[in-house]
Amino acid sequence: MKVLTVTLNAALDVTYRVGAVQPGSTHRVTDVAVRAGGKGVNVARVLRELGVPVLATGLAGGAAGAALCDDLTRSGVPQAMFAIEGETRRTVTVVSGSGEATLFAEPGPVVTPEEWNDFLRHFAALDADVVVLSGSLPRGLPVDAYATLVRASAAPVVLDADGPALARGAAAAPAVITPNRAELAAASTVDDPLALGAEAALVSDGARGMTAYTSDGVWTAAPPEVLSGNPTGAGDAAVAALVAAWHLPWPRRLAEAVALSAAAVRAPLAGDFDRAFYDEHRASVAPRRLSGD
Repeated sequence: MKVLTVTLNAALDVTYRVGAVQPGSTHRVTDVAVRAGGKGVNVARVLRELGVPVLATGLAGGAAGAALCDDLTRSGVPQAMFAIEGETRRTVTVVSGSGEATLFAEPGPVVTPEEWNDFLRHFAALDADVVVLSGSLPRGLPVDAYATLVRASAAPVVLDADGPALARGAAAAPAVITPNRAELAAASTVDDPLALGAEAALVSDGARGMTAYTSDGVWTAAPPEVLSGNPTGAGDAAVAALVAAWHLPWPRRLAEAVALSAAAVRAPLAGDFDRAFYDEHRASVAPRRLSGD
């Protein structure tokens, strides 16, 4: 199985570690990490670590975009990023000694209609068995950009988005949507996430776990233990686990997503996970059926 991840609003991620965050004060940074980021890029990193063949694509421009591509190459993540004129955004995450993370995200470049049309042709030329569409849309793209990609994909699509991009994209009938509970509430006024149009939905309730809504039933699962750490990449790890377990029954896919998400919280940077924790606890996550035959 080969996976294609798409990150339209990719980022150069900067992570600062400080003792404590105090608004209005000077902070002495104890550690700095700079790496390629964005939700789809994080998914690609985790899939590579799991041994799943993956290719990362998306939009990248300027000096930050060049640094992003260079970091992917150095990290061993195959990439086919599409060059644009605008400058790739940066995100700054400040992690305190307690593990609490504060994120500052730049808005990203303005993408021209010509660049978007060229990217659509680029996307159509890339082969995959599963496609992952993740993250926010950069300025200049239409709100139905994800819906366009869902319809253009010959492979099943996992959509991780929010707001109108989620609502429009889900209406194009992707295989799975992966919102958190707040994103789902903002996108729909009904309780059933499948009413948005996707074939299935994996909905996160944060530290309480996740719920899978499918045509065969609804299951929920909690993480193996109460965790503290950096939750920034937990959702991306869940998407990676979902894709890596694509051909397994839904309860097992849900368990893998919960376990790997928890392992990501224990890692210092988005796109990483605690392999020992994952290997030790993945079999102990027990999904519970809420409805269905």
